[in-house]
Amino acid sequence: MTTDPTDPSGYVRQREQSARDVRWPDAPEPLPVAVYDNHAHLEIEDGDEPRGLDEQLARAAAVGVIGVVQAGGDIDSSRWSAWAAASHPAVLAAVAIHPNEAPAYKQAGRLDEAIAVIDELAAQPRVRAVGETGLDFFRTDESGIPAQIESFEAHIDIAKRHGIAMQIHDRDAHGAVLETLERVGAPERTVFHCFSGDADMARYSAERGYWLSFAGNVTFKNAQNLRDALAVTPRERILVETDAPFLTPTPHRGRPNAPYLVPVTVRFMAAELGMPVDELCAQLAQNTLEVYGAFSD
Repeated sequence: MTTDPTDPSGYVRQREQSARDVRWPDAPEPLPVAVYDNHAHLEIEDGDEPRGLDEQLARAAAVGVIGVVQAGGDIDSSRWSAWAAASHPAVLAAVAIHPNEAPAYKQAGRLDEAIAVIDELAAQPRVRAVGETGLDFFRTDESGIPAQIESFEAHIDIAKRHGIAMQIHDRDAHGAVLETLERVGAPERTVFHCFSGDADMARYSAERGYWLSFAGNVTFKNAQNLRDALAVTPRERILVETDAPFLTPTPHRGRPNAPYLVPVTVRFMAAELGMPVDELCAQLAQNTLEVYGAFSD
């Protein structure tokens, strides 16, 4: 489905159901201090019962998740993200061409056009980040890498010109992402969405003033690298996200994810860090507002 540029509100995507468990997990215990979901894709419907944006936001607020940064990945989802932020005070938007989409736009001769749309959307007052952009060497072969780099550099420029944050998608491309940021110059507020590196990369990134956003996969049994990274990241550089509807935290891995499950990840992170949950919540909320600004005008 393609958005109407004059009214993107009806846009929706469906996540493939396959053979996984599509029941929504029960709501967790509310957090003692309110936090924000720093990265979600709420235009993607999932689960055995569809839940629209208003319901997702209400369920999140009921457990202490009072705001969501809604991220785009192409022209249509970015337009929807900007609409969601403009029409919902609990939403801020990030807009971008995802690195895995950039080669397709380039092949179709539309990458410049797509980047121009992102530039235009980035000027809206409730669009507070360019994202998700970056590099992905897992899903894109070598022929697509030049388009990814071209797109990434253009998005960095957009973030800097508009004075907004940038959310980076980095999959199997750590060195190339860091090299690009050093060569071109990172935006003042740069976030590694769903951080996927190790402790050394976490230290390196924090030293350069980047923020590290941890998703539900930090709870996965095979993700010790993420827990090691969390342990060495300065508290003032930590964010939390869902990447909903993906990366549902343990013990609900594989089931639908949404902002109302942020408390599961936050409590796990607090235990790993040896921090009281309320202290971590307060720090996460402060960090989010420093990166993206206030949700309410």
